[in-house]
Amino acid sequence: MTDGQPDDTVRGAAGATPDEVGSHGGDPFDDALALVNGPRRPRERPGAGTGSGAEARSGPGSGAEAATVRMSYAARAATPGDGGDTPWTSHTPDVPYTPDDPFAPGDPFASRAPSPSDARHASGTPDTPAPIGNRPDPTDPTPVLPWHTARDIARRAVTEPPAPRTTVLAAALGRTLAAPLTALTDLPSFDTSAMDGWAVAGPGPWRLDHPAGTPGAGPATGILAGHTPTDVLLDGQAIAIATGARVPVGATAVLRSEHGEVRASGGGRRLYAPRPVPPGQDIRPRGQECRRGDQLLSAGALVTPAVLGLAAAAGYDELTAHPRPRAEVFVLGDELLACGLPEEGRIRDALGPMLVPWLHALGVETAAARPLADDAGALYEALAASTADVVITTGGTASGPVDHVHPTLRRLGAEVLVDGVAVRPGHPMLLARLTPGRHLVGLPGNPLAAVSGLCTLAEPLLSALAARRPAPPYRVPLAAPVHGPPRDTRLVPVAYRDDERYGLMAAPLHFHGPAMLRGIAAADALAVVPPGGARRGDELELLELPWPAGWSAGWPPGAPTDWNASGER
Repeated sequence: MTDGQPDDTVRGAAGATPDEVGSHGGDPFDDALALVNGPRRPRERPGAGTGSGAEARSGPGSGAEAATVRMSYAARAATPGDGGDTPWTSHTPDVPYTPDDPFAPGDPFASRAPSPSDARHASGTPDTPAPIGNRPDPTDPTPVLPWHTARDIARRAVTEPPAPRTTVLAAALGRTLAAPLTALTDLPSFDTSAMDGWAVAGPGPWRLDHPAGTPGAGPATGILAGHTPTDVLLDGQAIAIATGARVPVGATAVLRSEHGEVRASGGGRRLYAPRPVPPGQDIRPRGQECRRGDQLLSAGALVTPAVLGLAAAAGYDELTAHPRPRAEVFVLGDELLACGLPEEGRIRDALGPMLVPWLHALGVETAAARPLADDAGALYEALAASTADVVITTGGTASGPVDHVHPTLRRLGAEVLVDGVAVRPGHPMLLARLTPGRHLVGLPGNPLAAVSGLCTLAEPLLSALAARRPAPPYRVPLAAPVHGPPRDTRLVPVAYRDDERYGLMAAPLHFHGPAMLRGIAAADALAVVPPGGARRGDELELLELPWPAGWSAGWPPGAPTDWNASGER
């Protein structure tokens, strides 16, 4: 189901006083939730009510203090006024926004960073200086974390990946090497011909026939790949040779077939070259690529198809690699349809069909998504029975009447690591440790918000479980400005474009509201927009999607296909 996350709408006017805010009245749905949940102190949006007036940016040189939340639900339940599942609310009215860009210029927060006066007005304490960054309120046990901090916590949640396993080469695809790949032989293992042509000895011209009265007199037989030549090539002789064939002893070079000319001469044939042939030409010498014992790849390298080819060439039949993580996806919501058109208030499930192949593209073993009704008992039984390394739920992470993720985690005795992230879309995402070595990632129910949670928490967690090295940040200049909220990071779908001045640029795409998928479907990456937005030409970190732009492998490994090598179906 969808969550109580606002559709990226920044509520309230900058500098509004408490009296002005109150004059507009409250949200009827929030009032209804208050009746259901009882009197609780609502969770404020990052910075609201706390006087926070600086950017919630985390990273080297940011100066912001990282707030790490590691508290069991049992401990949190004992905290008065906050059970960890209080709704995100605001006491200010909605302001107009466009579905295409929730932070368009019509939004008073869109194009400028917050000022200290904004923070004082928001808190209602004009004489109190605003704290720095996104420091947690000491009275709030569940501070919302900056985006970079939450992502780092997700990666560090895995203290040790699962033990490595030795498998045949094909089964190691997509896994991570647990030990360095060391050459078991020289590559190439012997001198080989790089071209079709003739192996020649010494300077030309060269005889192609054995002289009369000698063993094997007459035309010489050529050398093919896979055959070992037995005769020594004497000075002034040549013999036809195929690409990849072993070069005979005595050969000094290979003359390409298109560069040689054969002429009859004195009852035999001679080979001529238009220019001198330097020694070693078109011969791949033994050990040119590596020598036996050389390290070809270090531990931690991803086993790609090219790595499998290298391992086979180097003499391997098996590889020792860390296993692929195992994940299970639970799609929550009574309102979701598995097929057909939306009807009678129900909508199609977009997350199940999207998340499973997305996880496959990340190298994760995942079964078909499992739909679950909005029932606390059903969710508890599913989580208690799961043996997956990571359980991913969609929806139910807020505090609506049927949002059961938080209460179920408390019942399971889970340890919350991240509960809310200062990012749009996807604010109500969460990460919890179910048992040692097993985790749950709770994604919001809105589709693009779920993608945000997947990239923020699930991807680094799964990467650490697979023992993959973190990729270095990849930055590309923006092709157009992007608006952003004053205190939250924003993830925006972008596509690569060429620009005469900047070269490769990231062009922000339309249709990037939290409930939309049209933008991400055409995207190459997600741009990490800092609080306050970014201008054209600003270099932003990109989260590349786990498939290339021309990716068309629409089935997971081992999936059936109706095609065979004969072309029959």
